[in-house]
Amino acid sequence: MEANPESTAPLPAPELTEAECRRCGTLIAGLDGRYACGVCGWVNDHSEGHRRLPRADEDPDRPRPPGARRRRNRTPPYPC
Repeated sequence: MEANPESTAPLPAPELTEAECRRCGTLIAGLDGRYACGVCGWVNDHSEGHRRLPRADEDPDRPRPPGARRRRNRTPPYPC
């Protein structure tokens, strides 16, 4: 499997964007051009966003795989 050089750099923080709902006209806000209207339920396609979506392995909140051990923070046995 070939590494994707685009995914090696950390992603920039998402940008808050605003648009008019294409179904009901309500002013809605979204992240990087991805919207969901809370009034009528319209959602635009993820491919219409301004930036690429992060991959699962780039998500810091991704659940650990079953059986994976958690890294423990090791503290010194005595105060330094």
